[in-house]
Amino acid sequence: MVAQLEARKFSPSAENSSYIVEGLVQVFTSSDRKFFTNVMAQALRIAGQGTPVLIVQFFKGGINQGHEQPVKLGQHLDWIRCDLPGAIPTVANTLLETDESQLSIDKRKKKAVEELWHHTQSVVLEGNYSLIVLDELSLAINTGLIVLNDVLELIKKRPRHLDLVLTGPDMPPAILEVADQITEVRRT
Repeated sequence: MVAQLEARKFSPSAENSSYIVEGLVQVFTSSDRKFFTNVMAQALRIAGQGTPVLIVQFFKGGINQGHEQPVKLGQHLDWIRCDLPGAIPTVANTLLETDESQLSIDKRKKKAVEELWHHTQSVVLEGNYSLIVLDELSLAINTGLIVLNDVLELIKKRPRHLDLVLTGPDMPPAILEVADQITEVRRT
């Protein structure tokens, strides 16, 4: 048996409506980077109910998966990654290689993350999504590819209806302080 929910048509202009629920900042963090399935399940569930969702992956690439060509999963879920053919190594010192052949690749990776971050900032402020997942955001902050103060400013300026899900290991304490919910995934 399949149940169909009737979703209220989302409109950013409905900001004055008393129906708008204040969005949350949720943090999912773990020393083990294998918790994205839980976040993805939440995004798919919400998108399946007719709510617009965006997933942004800062350290994953994909052929033709830059912000200009989002992957559409169903009608309501957009998924963008860096415009790179592969993933960015997550160990900080590999991003700062001094070998001349690696330097040009690293500059390209840095530029791809910066472009994705600038695009993400404008998409957040447009308010067309109800949920935005910023995957591996803490890695981008901790390696210096995204400035922490820019993230905090974006959290503060986001439309009031928007839920933000921020993921990654070693989430900066300043983000944890402004989070409404913190989920630490750990193995016992």
